[in-house]
Amino acid sequence: MGLLNRMGTVITAKMNKLIGGMEDPRETLDYSYEKQLDLLQNVKRGVAEVTTSKKRLQLQRAKLVQSSEKLEEQAREAIKADREDLARLALERKNALISQIAGLDQEIITLEEDQEKLIAAEKRLSTKVEVFRTRKETIKAQYSAAEAQVRISESVSGISEEMADVGISIERAESKTEDMKARSAALDELIEKGTLVDFTAQGDIIERELAKISEKGMVESDLARLKSEAEK
Repeated sequence: MGLLNRMGTVITAKMNKLIGGMEDPRETLDYSYEKQLDLLQNVKRGVAEVTTSKKRLQLQRAKLVQSSEKLEEQAREAIKADREDLARLALERKNALISQIAGLDQEIITLEEDQEKLIAAEKRLSTKVEVFRTRKETIKAQYSAAEAQVRISESVSGISEEMADVGISIERAESKTEDMKARSAALDELIEKGTLVDFTAQGDIIERELAKISEKGMVESDLARLKSEAEK
């Protein structure tokens, strides 16, 4: 029966895995625990049934003992009344009851032995079930913690990948910015050398030339003044 039960558990677990995909070990542990509780309940029922049967036989034995004592008293009264025939009949019935009582005693002893065995089995099984329950809850807690850690790691990994993409985008933006700055500087240099004409800056060129002429006139005026002062 134990081998068949184990095979049944394995087959059930495999069927559940095929039906529901990757099985959750917490559900498997809970299922095994429920099966153990069912087995323990069956043993307790067995203890109760044996105890009830024993009590029933003990009650029956007590009635037979009472009847045999009553027959003993009736035989004694028959002897007093000089009715040996009635006394003999009462004693014969008493002896038959004593034989039944002996048979009941043997059955009661057998039931008591069965009861003790079942009680011992119940205690052992109860201990094993409690140990399994504690271990089950520990494993479930560890699995839940590991599962949460995996989810956190996956989230962090996703953030890292996203940040890597952002970093690449920033690098591209910085590279484009530097290229744009370099291009702007190159164009400014070409315009300054006259390679390229900046038509938007024509007004500035005229103003610069006029400013140069004015500055040149001021320089010539100052130079003439200094020469005059030197001749004096």
